[in-house]
Amino acid sequence: MGLLWRLTMHFLRFLPLTLLRWLGSLFGWALWGLAAKRRKVVLTNLALCFPSLSAPERHLLGRAHMVLFAQAWLDRSWLWYGSPALVASRLQLVGQVQDLRHMDGAVVFAPHFVGLDAGWTALCLLMQRRFTTIYTPQRSVAIDQWVLKGRQRFGQLRLFRREDGFKAIVSALRQGELLYLLPDMNFRLDESIFVPFYGVPAATVTSLPRLARLGQVPVVPVTTCLTPKGYQVQVHAAWQNYPSDDVAADTALMNQRLQTWIDAMPEQYYWVHKRFKSRPEGEVSLYPAGTD
Repeated sequence: MGLLWRLTMHFLRFLPLTLLRWLGSLFGWALWGLAAKRRKVVLTNLALCFPSLSAPERHLLGRAHMVLFAQAWLDRSWLWYGSPALVASRLQLVGQVQDLRHMDGAVVFAPHFVGLDAGWTALCLLMQRRFTTIYTPQRSVAIDQWVLKGRQRFGQLRLFRREDGFKAIVSALRQGELLYLLPDMNFRLDESIFVPFYGVPAATVTSLPRLARLGQVPVVPVTTCLTPKGYQVQVHAAWQNYPSDDVAADTALMNQRLQTWIDAMPEQYYWVHKRFKSRPEGEVSLYPAGTD
């Protein structure tokens, strides 16, 4: 299956983007209809985060998300196999790009929008800087090897695993490298605290403020939006007076500011993830029985 998938992606890179996105739409509709467990996760997340929406509105938003998720997945064909010129032509870096380019180290806060791999590729390909990131292995060995190879395609970079700890990452930050960090998922509970996410307590890792403080570097948010022409990667201004001395408050502020970006493009956030899987002691699961 791994070989067949890679051959398919090799072929898809030659398709015009409009045709590839059309195929992604079909793929997304199929996933929405067939992947019942994942559909329930998406709808549960949307019900928790957007209680004011009606059930039909949440279904429309969820289906739109699944289409974008599928399109972004197929876009990895040209991201990871297309020529450098083709890839660069479909990635647009905007915002405070020059500020980030000249920073002596920074934690790049990259939330889980569907274009997260396009954002990483854009920075590595177009910034000409040394980057590091923390890598979470995939369940499938074949998919894991494919993802690793794709994410290491461009630039000067290093991938750390969570088991490597903070020491090597902090050292890289103090040497002026940029850390692409995606801390907005339900990771290991022993590294997390419960802070609000759309008003619901969510287990959230404290790595963003902790690494910024240990590395003595600023936090620069970067958000990626899937567009008809490819992806727009927005470099935001560095956060001022962050982090503080209060890790819990800093982590809650991260979620609060993330909500603003999600509200601007809610269909592009990574709702397929069980963001509220871990619960405070004594609370029951928020997801339907049988969802993985």
